[in-house]
Amino acid sequence: MLTSQRKNLILDALQRDGQVLAKPLSEAFGVSEDTVRRDLRELAAEGKLQRVHGGALPSSPAVANFAGRQAIGSEAKAAIGRAAARMIAPGQIAFIDGGTTAIQLARHLPADLRATIVTHSPSVAVELAAHEALEIVIIGGRLFRHSMVTVGAAAIEALGHIRADLYFMGVTGVHPEAGLSTGDLEEAYVKRALVARAAETIVLASSEKLNAASAYMIAGIDAASTIIVEKGAPGSTTAPFEALGVTIERA
Repeated sequence: MLTSQRKNLILDALQRDGQVLAKPLSEAFGVSEDTVRRDLRELAAEGKLQRVHGGALPSSPAVANFAGRQAIGSEAKAAIGRAAARMIAPGQIAFIDGGTTAIQLARHLPADLRATIVTHSPSVAVELAAHEALEIVIIGGRLFRHSMVTVGAAAIEALGHIRADLYFMGVTGVHPEAGLSTGDLEEAYVKRALVARAAETIVLASSEKLNAASAYMIAGIDAASTIIVEKGAPGSTTAPFEALGVTIERA
């Protein structure tokens, strides 16, 4: 069997089963595990999967830059943002993450909402500037341009002094076993700090991020009380999370 054929079969299995393991693949292909691991390494380098111990998971598609991602799945993101905005009650303190879906959340907040929004996203802060009833707290740090958020020790230190009712998390991967993940180490640390300082974490995830994984784990899936997905997200993709007790909100 040619290398290209093996790789196509690996990707087919990944799409069908949600994960692949090196040992069963080597037996099915009649090659060594080292050969399969090499295939997995090469596919990972091409951004087509995320390697994990013993095999691989689907890779998150959220690799474009911030401007490029704004045009991807814009209707779904708008619907998710609209549903998330309805969850913030007057008087609450809410963390809003960075990312293109978080921008949609900010755009759909009611103009008369009286609440406190804490964000490490300059883009979200600017989006909310016209909301005179909102108290807006901006967390500083080093700007991570891919997501247009601040990261680093300064951001984490500032978050340690705030307790929020809700945290609206953006992710690049949501997987029942691999948990919540993102593609940058420092961003993962900041998101972890946000989870620790909020009473409830709500994940904003368009369907292409479900059952996918990125390199840096934020937390286990049990950190999320709710995952908001677009209305058309297939039941087969959300069922594993519901089985674990996570509420699925369809926008």
